[in-house]
Amino acid sequence: MTSVPSNRLTFKEKFAYGLGDTASNFYFQAFNLFLAYYYTDIFGLDPAKVGWLLLSMPIIVAFLNPVIGLLADRTNTRWGKFRPWILWSAIPYGVLGFLMFANPQISAAGKLTYAYVTYTLMLIAYATINTPYGALMGVMSPSSEDRTSLSSYRFACAFTGTLLIGWLVPWLKDALSGDGGDPANGFRNTMAIFAVVSVAMFFYTFLNTKERVQAPANQKSSLGRDVKDLGGNGPWLVLFFVAFLNLANVGLRGGAGIYYFKYSVGQEALIGTFNLVGFMCFILGALATKFFTKRWSRRSLMIVLTVVNAAGIGGCYFVDPQNLPMLYVMNIIGSFAAGPTPAIVWSLYADTADYGEWKFGRRATGLIFSATVLAQKVGLAIGSAMIGWLLSYYGFVANAAQTPRAIHGINLLFTLLPGCFALLAGLAIFFYKLDEPQVKQIEADLAARKGGAVPAA
Repeated sequence: MTSVPSNRLTFKEKFAYGLGDTASNFYFQAFNLFLAYYYTDIFGLDPAKVGWLLLSMPIIVAFLNPVIGLLADRTNTRWGKFRPWILWSAIPYGVLGFLMFANPQISAAGKLTYAYVTYTLMLIAYATINTPYGALMGVMSPSSEDRTSLSSYRFACAFTGTLLIGWLVPWLKDALSGDGGDPANGFRNTMAIFAVVSVAMFFYTFLNTKERVQAPANQKSSLGRDVKDLGGNGPWLVLFFVAFLNLANVGLRGGAGIYYFKYSVGQEALIGTFNLVGFMCFILGALATKFFTKRWSRRSLMIVLTVVNAAGIGGCYFVDPQNLPMLYVMNIIGSFAAGPTPAIVWSLYADTADYGEWKFGRRATGLIFSATVLAQKVGLAIGSAMIGWLLSYYGFVANAAQTPRAIHGINLLFTLLPGCFALLAGLAIFFYKLDEPQVKQIEADLAARKGGAVPAA
């Protein structure tokens, strides 16, 4: 690929890129962990209707992601292809995320309409900023090692955002609820803070990153050819299914956590500390990514770590909800094992973009990453929707004592079901055949084609 005088990324640039995912996770994790609960227990919506909302709108909007990826691939500005989208979308992203939790005093039918409208617009804003943001990693450096390091920074920062949301939101929504102790006020004021901070972080990402990898000079725009090449990219197709399964796991377990602690454990406030410990272990795992990748191949690591994560999640089903020490042990094991996996898998996505250029002579980084995001959003939507559907199926009633059947349903949502999705993701990686020697050869071949230097190891 095209060489630059110094093709190793600096700490400042890696950190600036990582802050973009901190900003994304201020909303992504707030929705994942608390949106179903907010809609049922605070906003007063029916759980089954919430399930349909959390399924239908993300899946519909998910098909916008490849469109944004194709448009970003064809964007040409002095700032590059992907960075301008971050600049243009940051403020709408911040405003719409706040409006989702504004809690207007309207009728029950009006509340459902309001939820549909604000959630849909927010998903669109999220797609327009996060899809190009993800693709940006594929063009910041031509080196797979550098991209793995960049991905590590990204997900250490991402799960710092996750930690802050999971830990602080339960506390802030109580602290900022006002004299009447209204949790709706608490949610609204909390999201106002995170909205302002996230917009500022996106601006910092835009200002302190650079695009270095360019598409082949003679590449002509062809939507049909890009889509055909994507369908022939075997390694990417495997990761497409992995993305779906991973996010179904995340959506299901993340959203079920507050129900589990409120109704099964009987102490809702403990979810904050439980999340804090899990996210800290996740971050430690993410920071250990380089240690692992120096010793084992990324494919092998993905298989082993994902299966261990599945055991940690699913194993909680066999633990008494009152046995908090054992729940913490399982959470620590599963969270640490999951820590390196996002950094690894996103570096693999970048490798599949190189593979596509190497095999077909064309580069479609935006389409590669945006189609992956489509799979993630469909998986997340199905996982999140299952919460509302299964709560309704098991007879859940918001803010009331639950029947044993409802408690069993909540336990399944938090343990065995997400554990099964994680296990299937680990098994799917067996079919990923792009190994490290081949990745190095692809880098060398692409550099030779463009007359550049081979990326430094």
